[in-house]
Amino acid sequence: MGGISAAHPDQAQLRTLRDNHVGSVMLTGRSAAGTTATRKLVDGFRGQADRIADRRVGLLVATDQEGGRVQVLNGPGFSAMPSGLTQGSWPTATLRTQAAGWAKQLKAAGVNLNLAPVADVVPAALGTRNIPIGSFQREYGHTADTVTSHTGAFAAGFAQSGVMTSLKHFPGLGQVIGNTDTTANVVDSVTTVGSSSLTPFRAGIRAGSPFVMVSSATYTKIDPKHLAAFSPTVIDHLLRSQLGFKGVVISDDLGNAVAVRSFSPAQRAVNFIAAGGDMILTVRPSTVPAMTQAIQTRMRQDASFRAKVNDSVRRILDAKRNAGLLDCR
Repeated sequence: MGGISAAHPDQAQLRTLRDNHVGSVMLTGRSAAGTTATRKLVDGFRGQADRIADRRVGLLVATDQEGGRVQVLNGPGFSAMPSGLTQGSWPTATLRTQAAGWAKQLKAAGVNLNLAPVADVVPAALGTRNIPIGSFQREYGHTADTVTSHTGAFAAGFAQSGVMTSLKHFPGLGQVIGNTDTTANVVDSVTTVGSSSLTPFRAGIRAGSPFVMVSSATYTKIDPKHLAAFSPTVIDHLLRSQLGFKGVVISDDLGNAVAVRSFSPAQRAVNFIAAGGDMILTVRPSTVPAMTQAIQTRMRQDASFRAKVNDSVRRILDAKRNAGLLDCR
């Protein structure tokens, strides 16, 4: 999944995605253009989706539409969404109804995947000192119960309107201080495989969440040797085996994030897939050629890696089929 500016799309970047057969696009930054203009933009690049056996495999088009300070798409036709903390104060029935309306707006704009809801539990004692979530009031609340009920309501509203969602950021960014987008060596020394903060993810997976986004922090009590995005323990063992997730595992940004800067783009791509990840998200399309080449090279060298790639492709195609982007008759 390659990032493209929602306000000022770069045609060279779109060509890079097309030439490398990238099947998913994320609208990034901030746009005040509204639903009609956004739909025109999306329709403009939808035609670059690959055709296989004379069938078009439609593009997944995603964005970050959480609310508050994290809302990429604004302007005529888009509601101003309140922060997660405000949404978390509403009755769940209200949030579900509102979320169904927000999803309809995204659908009208041509977006079929929202990289939300935030399932991270930020303890009240940490609050705004939690830079990635708490400082932006992205969390639904400070207890696992509140976050579980409200992530569920948000996701259910979106499902009702036919827009997919992604739980994030597994196994949780609520206990950290630093932001992986802007800081290296972000560490969670609290969360274990039995922590209550995993409850929102567990419940969302049971409810059928099609995507889960994995964080790029390190969890010393789960796997101290790897970033979560590069950890077979986090993805294959905890998320897949223990929590039973069968959908698409998407990375947090592996293009521009400071957390992964010590790895080459090639290493980021191969490490994520080898750990059990499915969809690499990079907000820098310029990293895509190196990532693509590295995956293809490793596939030729390693049959078990090739099998992982095949499994990932099937999961992504299945999500596309469920979204009406692929006709398998």
